[in-house]
Formats: sequence, C-alpha cells, structure tokens
Amino acid sequence: MTTTIRLLAGLGNPGKKYERDRHNVGFWAIDALAAKAGVTLTKDARYHGLIGKMPASQNAAGNEVWLVQPQTFMNESGRCVGGLARFFKIPAEQILVIHDELDFAPGVVKLKKGGGVAGHNGLKDISAVLGTQDFWRLRIGIGHPGDRSLVADYVLSSPAPDDRIAIDLNIDKVLDCMPLMLSGDMTAAMLKLHTKG
Repeated sequence: MTTTIRLLAGLGNPGKKYERDRHNVGFWAIDALAAKAGVTLTKDARYHGLIGKMPASQNAAGNEVWLVQPQTFMNESGRCVGGLARFFKIPAEQILVIHDELDFAPGVVKLKKGGGVAGHNGLKDISAVLGTQDFWRLRIGIGHPGDRSLVADYVLSSPAPDDRIAIDLNIDKVLDCMPLMLSGDMTAAMLKLHTKG
C-alpha cells in the first residue's frame, strides 16, 4: 500500500534572531511550499506552532496536508509535531520532517525513512514524542565546519552567499519533487531528488 504524506514539518528556531541561520533550513522550505500553494501559516497555541493546511484539491493523493513550523525552539519540536499528529491521528509514516543536515554539503538533498537522529535535537525530540524514528526525513545539506566543537555556532549562523544559493536551489528541487512525495511515490521522489542537475 502506498503511504501518502499528511503532515509536513519544517524545523527551525522561531524569531527574527534566528531566521537566517542554517538551522532554519526547514522553515525556509515550508515558507517556499506555503507560498507556492497559497497557504497562510498562522500561530496556533494548541500545537505550539505556525500551522497551515494545503487543500486536498492541490494534492494528487486527494488528501489535506498540514504544513507546520514548530515555535518551541528546535529541541522541543516534538511538542508541535507530536501534538498535531496525535490529534489528527496521523501515523509516523505519514509525517515528513524537513531539516538541516551537517553531513551533506550545500547543494545535496536526500530523502529517507527512519534511521538514527545523528545528534539533531529536533529529530531527537520528535522521535521521543512519537515513540518511533519511523517517519520520513528530507535532509537539506548545510555543510560541516570541520570541527565538532564549532557545530553549535555554525548551525546558528548564516550560510555564505554561495552556500545560500545552493541551499535555495535545493529547496526549488524539493518543490519540484513534492507532488511525488505527497502522493507517496517515494521511490520516484528519491530518484529525482538524488540525481544531480
């Protein structure tokens, strides 16, 4: 059976101070998706996030899709994602989390289901709240500073202009592949996403 995506969560930290940081790549992707779909994100205190809904008419799978930006700070992302998933009875395999990936250079984007959280606090919290790591992840490369001790400052700073261009091109690629992901054709989405050019 094909699994469709019903909840798209982009990870980041709320507020002007963080909006240009590498750690906010997930927010950038959700902003782009919302703009393309004509969806307005509004604050919903019940779910600790900015929430919008893509109508079923815009999705080939014919179901509504929630667009979410948790407003709890990265390390408590699960409060928003888990709360929404529980209320609307959305299983983990119908959740796609978009986040920054240190292990990939800017210009690399990959889709996978499950696996470890690799020290990413947002993924760690979502996994803990959902009680499983078996959700989809869209990993957008931001590069690595080369030294573990520099990671915290690195993710909380802006990418260099060339890196930002590469990241934005990745987000464009994500938008192109999103219809495949939403309809559950993950194999085709992976092929398209993981192919250079």
